[in-house]
Amino acid sequence: MSQPSLRSRLFWSYLMVLMVGIVTLATVGWLYSPRLFVVYLQRIEGRNFSVGQVRAELVQGFQFAWGRGMVWAGLLGGLAASGTSYWLARRIVRPLEEIETITRQFAAGELEQRLPDYEIPELTQLAQSVNHMAADLAGVEQRRRELVGDLSHELRTPLTIIRGYLEGLADGTVAAEPVVYERLNRETQRLQRLVNDLQELSQLESGYLPIHRQALAICPLLQSVVARFQDQQLPDAPVQLALNCADGLPQVMADPERLEQILVNLLTNALRHTATGQVTVTTWAQPPQLWIAVTDTGVGIAAADLPHVFDRFWRADAARDRRSGGTGIGLTICHRLVTLQGGQITVTSTVGSGSTFQFWLPINTESRPRGERVQLG
Repeated sequence: MSQPSLRSRLFWSYLMVLMVGIVTLATVGWLYSPRLFVVYLQRIEGRNFSVGQVRAELVQGFQFAWGRGMVWAGLLGGLAASGTSYWLARRIVRPLEEIETITRQFAAGELEQRLPDYEIPELTQLAQSVNHMAADLAGVEQRRRELVGDLSHELRTPLTIIRGYLEGLADGTVAAEPVVYERLNRETQRLQRLVNDLQELSQLESGYLPIHRQALAICPLLQSVVARFQDQQLPDAPVQLALNCADGLPQVMADPERLEQILVNLLTNALRHTATGQVTVTTWAQPPQLWIAVTDTGVGIAAADLPHVFDRFWRADAARDRRSGGTGIGLTICHRLVTLQGGQITVTSTVGSGSTFQFWLPINTESRPRGERVQLG
């Protein structure tokens, strides 16, 4: 058995209210009005005017007139109330039907439609919520398409190179030399890095990557990360690494493994885009925040590109970054990791002078200043 529609329910609810009002009015009028009329006649008799002979006829006439009036009032009032109920129900149900039609279009993938404002404020709020939902869905769909396109583009380059070398090795046009296998190995490693970064980014955005925050002394961790990069450099390398940790830094609330991952990504990015000069890691406290900055003297980023630095697969110089093995996801992962730990990351840059990526994390409110100043480089 099908359930009645909202329009029918609203209509019958209005009619029920009307019927209750009419029945109440008729009952009270039938029981109370004749008695009140008799009292009124008695007051007239008190003025030396006798209506005793015609009192019964007057009461009957009053009841007849009152009853006939109630019948006509009920009929006309019922018709007016029915028409008004139908009109009000239609005013409420028509926008709801329009919202239902639009949401069905959304479900079918047509996300361009939008709902207008209505006369009823509550329905306008509902329509605006539906419009916001549609805009969010359109954004998600757009990002999905961009991700698929970017993935196809990123995977096509190394796969094309690997296929070309393999076909050349198969037909003998490419000599089986160590340099060829080294290039194949490099492209394979690049594919592996891309897959790993995508998997980690997917876990970050879906909330499946755990974050274990704890009180952490920042200088020892920074010293360890910077020393690891310095060990990979020659003493006369064109780019030097330096670390400045301020005195008496408080402990920070962070996940040490994820914080190390952020620093490794930022340092790798800085070294990749700095041909000569220096990359400096600086940290300072500005309660309730502890700041860490990675500054390089590299090529810099144009002002128009700064808003896109943390976008997936974004590169200021795509050709150079592909040759250097970047996946274009590292900074996106850094941004997400900082946000999940309660902080924020920003970037400032000048073309030809270098860039500064700096982020803050919340200070452990129960910690006391500790540690000594550390300088490396």
